[in-house]
Amino acid sequence: MTSVLVVIPTYNEALTIGKAVDRTRTSVPDAHILVVDDASPDGTGALADELAELDDHVHVLHRGGKQGLGAAYVAGFGWGLARDYDVIVEMDADGSHQPEELPRLLHAAENADLVIGSRYVPGGRTVNWPYKRQAISRIGNTYTRVALGTALRDATGGFRAFRAAALRELDIESVASQGYCFQVDLAWRAVRGGLRVIEVPITFVEREQGESKMDGKIVREALWRVTRWGVEHRARQLRGLVGGSRR
Repeated sequence: MTSVLVVIPTYNEALTIGKAVDRTRTSVPDAHILVVDDASPDGTGALADELAELDDHVHVLHRGGKQGLGAAYVAGFGWGLARDYDVIVEMDADGSHQPEELPRLLHAAENADLVIGSRYVPGGRTVNWPYKRQAISRIGNTYTRVALGTALRDATGGFRAFRAAALRELDIESVASQGYCFQVDLAWRAVRGGLRVIEVPITFVEREQGESKMDGKIVREALWRVTRWGVEHRARQLRGLVGGSRR
C-alpha cells in the first residue's frame, strides 16, 4: 500500500474524535485521516482543526450542515480520489470500529477490491451491543442476503477498505442512500460489478460516549431500497431465463 486515507464522518463526536484519531495514527502510522464534519454544534469540527494543525497526516472537510452519513462518505471518498490515494477506508468516530484492526483490513485489500470488516463471519463478534440493535442488524443482514441473493454476511457493516480503482467503478456520485442502506448499496454495486469483495472478522464495540445516529427513518429506508433492489434483481434474472429459453 503506497497511500491510505481513513475517512471518519462526524456529527457531535467531540467526546470521541481525539481518541479515534490518536488510535488510528498509532495503528497505521503512514495513513492519512480525513475528518468529514457536518457543522457539529458541539464543536467537533474545531477540535478536528486543532488536530490537523498539529499533524500533517490529519485533514478536515467541513460541510454546511447535517446532510447524512452516506453523503459524508461520498464527499470524503471524492476528496481522497481527487488526491490519488490508493486505498480509502471508512470508519466510525465513536470507537465502535477498532483502529487496531485496520492493518488486517489493509492486508486483505492487497488481494481484494473491497474488504468489509464483518461482525458475522467466524471470528467476528459484537461487544455490549443492545439486544434490539443487534436484532435489527442481524435481521437486516439476513433479509439483504435473501432479497439480493448475495453471500455477504455483513452487508450493513461500516468498517471497510476500498481500492481507489474500485470506488471509481462504483459511480459513487449517484449514491443517494444513507445509513445502513448506504453500506448495502456500495456492497451490492461491487458484487454486481464483478469486483472481488471479501469479509474479515472484526470486533464491534458499542460506543461508550455520545449518542447513536440510528433511527427508524434509516431502517425504513434500508427496508424499502433493499426490497426494490431485490425485486429488480429477480426480474432481471427472470428476463434472462425467459430470453434464454426462447433461443
